Amino acid sequence: MRSGETFDDKFIQVRLPTLTRLFKAGGPMSLLKSILVFFCLFAGLTGQAFAQADAESLRNLVNELAKGKYAETEQQIEALVATGNPAAAPVLKALGVGNLYFRKSDNAVFIARKSGKTFVLTDPLTLEPTGEAGKREIKKIKVNNKLRRVVRAALGSLTLQAPDPEVRRSAASAIFKAKDPDSIPALNVAIAAETDDGVLKVMEQARAAAVLNSDLDASDKLAAVATLSEMGNRDALSLLIGLQSTAEGDLRDAAVSAAAKIEKSIAAWDTAQNVWYGLSLGSVLLLAAIGLAITFGVMGVINMAHGEMVMIGAYTTFVVQELIRTSAPGLFEYSLLIALPLAFLTSGVIGIGIERGVIRWLYGRPLETLLATWGISLILQQAVRSLFGPTNREVGNPDWMSGAFELGQMTITYNRMWIIVFALVVFAALMLVLKKTPFGLYTRAVTQNRRMAASMGIRTPWIDALTFGLGSGIAGVAGVALSQIDNVSPNLGQGYIIDSFMVVVFGGVGNLWGTLVGAMTLGVVNKFLEPYAGAVLGKIFVLVFIILFIQKRPRGLFALKGRAVEA
Repeated sequence: MRSGETFDDKFIQVRLPTLTRLFKAGGPMSLLKSILVFFCLFAGLTGQAFAQADAESLRNLVNELAKGKYAETEQQIEALVATGNPAAAPVLKALGVGNLYFRKSDNAVFIARKSGKTFVLTDPLTLEPTGEAGKREIKKIKVNNKLRRVVRAALGSLTLQAPDPEVRRSAASAIFKAKDPDSIPALNVAIAAETDDGVLKVMEQARAAAVLNSDLDASDKLAAVATLSEMGNRDALSLLIGLQSTAEGDLRDAAVSAAAKIEKSIAAWDTAQNVWYGLSLGSVLLLAAIGLAITFGVMGVINMAHGEMVMIGAYTTFVVQELIRTSAPGLFEYSLLIALPLAFLTSGVIGIGIERGVIRWLYGRPLETLLATWGISLILQQAVRSLFGPTNREVGNPDWMSGAFELGQMTITYNRMWIIVFALVVFAALMLVLKKTPFGLYTRAVTQNRRMAASMGIRTPWIDALTFGLGSGIAGVAGVALSQIDNVSPNLGQGYIIDSFMVVVFGGVGNLWGTLVGAMTLGVVNKFLEPYAGAVLGKIFVLVFIILFIQKRPRGLFALKGRAVEA
């Protein structure tokens, strides 16, 4: 409306001619229609007028943020929350992160982001661009840590009844962290209207945190303690420990009891988390050691180049992903599935070449074999450095291996979970090959009694070569998995070779079940020792344990049986 123009004037000028035309059409029905149209037009105009008034009022409140000090700014934030208008949420978000400015000439507030030497201005309510301004034309609305907490709580209150359940959950979580007593009324309304059980639980926990920080009576706080006791995590424990220092009587006793209950629960979940980390580490050790268990068990070769087979598998994954990125980006989600057979073939062929070219001339001479394979490992490392450079290479995670989820108080990452599954699948596949195929039968025959196998017509030299290739190929497959959790560099394999030998010796040379049990046992033991002894000292303790264990059981946990083995 123009200046000086009243609501009645606007109605007469715009709507009355329409009504007059309808009335002149004649007849009672026309009169009835005219009356109905009149009320509809009046209601629409009234609603429009009120909407304009609300928007104008909200904009005035936003512009008030440009005035006063921190205390006044806090009052203006509370006034914005009191409107209950979700349009205020972007304003508060920008204020919290330091992107809210006001124009010095008229104190109009904008969301501003620096672009070169100027600032791009955005309307804080409509979020539409409104031009640019120089650094001297605008000034940032400053906030301190207290105001940031107020903003977080205010955003929570504004979004507690948003249509999206995840938005409501985030709002309740923000209030839980802020522990703002002023949000209790908004939480009461939201809890009464909430239909999602998961979001409702988070809202009740947020209300409990706010109640403990308020001046409500002891009965309300006892109920809040019970809610936090059911929550049972470290955030709840922190609140209850803080309450113990200020509460008295029954409230303090309830807080002490709830805190003790949560501490026991957390201890149990911590144990479960360590077991999970141990199994995760054990699966990595299993992948790295399972190929070594085959070559060491069948041929008695101490292959110091086994770690480089793992490295070659990791670099094969890198090459596959680079080719996919440049030629077929849509296949990136399948890059690991493509890399698996290629890594197996590449490492397997190189392994057969090493066995045919070097190792077959050194059977029965373990020291020379060790030195020769160590030299080969240095050659392979330098070759990779020459081809790919000495720095780490980036290998991406497909979406299905990214992220994590919560299981109780445990955090389960998808990449570790899939590696555990993958290690068990590789183990099962290898067992099937060795138990159900002719090649597996020949391999087991050579393992148990080489001379007898040769006399039965088995070509033991080719079994040696193929077995070495199989072990090297599995190491390459392990490299594909390890590329998802470790740096892909020329030194990748060196970090696993010693651990692989420990697993094989501990479990029993050449015994796959022993390798599985040994890998998982050493992984779990390592993770339980690390919090007390540290990572390095923990490994030393494990090594000392294995040395003492081998003194009692020289053939490991599960020793192979056979005439040649027992001789």
